[in-house]
Amino acid sequence: MDIKEAIITRRAYRSLEPTNISEEMIRDLATCAQLSASCFNNQPWRYIFVYEQELLEKMRAALSSGNEWAHNASMIIAVLSKKEYDCIIKERLYYHFDVGMATAFLILRATELGLIAHPIAGYSPKKTKEILNIPDDLEVITLVIIGKHSKSINPVLSEKQREAESKRPERLSLEEFVFLNTYTKE
Repeated sequence: MDIKEAIITRRAYRSLEPTNISEEMIRDLATCAQLSASCFNNQPWRYIFVYEQELLEKMRAALSSGNEWAHNASMIIAVLSKKEYDCIIKERLYYHFDVGMATAFLILRATELGLIAHPIAGYSPKKTKEILNIPDDLEVITLVIIGKHSKSINPVLSEKQREAESKRPERLSLEEFVFLNTYTKE
């Protein structure tokens, strides 16, 4: 699978079935994130790969209502950083951008390996920090839910989530987000 095919194939499915997680797979995903660009090569990303069943079950308490589908995760990756890990040039903070790029590399590699890697916003950073022993000064930027795509629709999904399982949600047209030479009003 080439990079464009991985981009086209990547989907945020919520119907998951178990898959084997190995330390070799984790090293592979982490290595792809490690190779991402960052301001002055600061590499501000930190990842916790949670795959032991007991900890996955504890992580359920950190998930928001509507994310019960993630209880079928084979792994949850906590994505962490703090502004001091990266460039701060005047009022510009780079760490979110750099961590986002590295996480995108990780997600695309997971896609290439036949996995679903679904980043979520529906979680409690406070509970995540408590469960995973994360220091207060680190920010939990997102959780990435990892599993194999199941052809069976997960029965806990809402109607809107079921619809998103069967067809890719609409994307903005290029004309809505691409501007040539100068910004023009939308």
